Amino acid sequence: MGNIDLTGGLDASLDYPLARRPENPQMRDSVSMWISDDQGRFGLPRVCIEAVAEIWENRGIQANIGFPDGRILNGAGGYAPTHPAADQPRHEIIDAGPLAFRVIEPLRRWTMRFDGKATDTTVQRQIGNDPGGPEKRVRVEIEAVMAVPPWIAGEQAVAAGDTSTASAIGAIGGHRHEQLFRCSGFLEIEGEDRMPFTGPGLRIRRTGVRNVGDFPGHCWQSALFPSGKAFGLTAFPPRSDGTSAYNEAFVWDGARKRYAKVIEAPWLNRLHLNGANADVVLETSDGERIRISGTVRESAFFDQGTPLFGDWSYDGGVGLPFHQGGVLYEWDGETTYGMIERSLPKHRIQP
Repeated sequence: MGNIDLTGGLDASLDYPLARRPENPQMRDSVSMWISDDQGRFGLPRVCIEAVAEIWENRGIQANIGFPDGRILNGAGGYAPTHPAADQPRHEIIDAGPLAFRVIEPLRRWTMRFDGKATDTTVQRQIGNDPGGPEKRVRVEIEAVMAVPPWIAGEQAVAAGDTSTASAIGAIGGHRHEQLFRCSGFLEIEGEDRMPFTGPGLRIRRTGVRNVGDFPGHCWQSALFPSGKAFGLTAFPPRSDGTSAYNEAFVWDGARKRYAKVIEAPWLNRLHLNGANADVVLETSDGERIRISGTVRESAFFDQGTPLFGDWSYDGGVGLPFHQGGVLYEWDGETTYGMIERSLPKHRIQP
């Protein structure tokens, strides 16, 4: 990494899980990862722990393992932490049942371990609201080394005095930063060969109170390329009168971050997922237009009202149809695997 400051000036304490139950019962603490195999054999389009102060000892987890042929294993549910936070200045682990994230070095190195049951189904069955299948034991372990400084949701809009960010931050939930990484590890599915792998990924650290309200939908994409360049974006769909809504992006050339706006995004207009177009066009603050092509490789889908976190008692189901996936991206002839998450009101989606 040379002389790159991987902290981006962010206070390292913000990378640690909360050390004790927050006083505000609606306060949440969360860590998520999106992980890709650099051979394209599979991806993990979101592995997540969500802890809410009101039920601090009952946490929601989500673990998706997807394949290009449409297979998706979904590990989800409500679980107690096995390493409860003590009364100490910081806590290095956030965990729940079979899933654990650990801070090895803040803003530089993390680990993730999942060892539990997952439903072996397909994204086609999820779209058809029949997501059942046999349970398989799944083990995943990775070590993630950060490769890009963190991006904080709203930092661009706040710097520009753009008030459109307020609703987005309410939906995101307080402080949130995301950071691209490279990782190594293995995937083991019951009855199948163990698959060691390396690849890129994205880590998200979020603490705060969420207020999604009348959430209009979103498109969120990010990827790290072998050369070290990267991009990320989060945008809400244009308003009904055609005016622009919340819209932020960045590009990273290996040494410098530039802010950008999303000119074209692959909104969730259809439920054709694997193999779908995920192209994006960005315009940087200095006027450069950047086209990044994308093809969805693996997917998980959750229809409106379907819980992301299985039987977790705090999960009332997603407010909009929800797609979480992995994408093969190409930018100026260079390819990599990255992530996508999208939602849109049901009446705007074609079958």
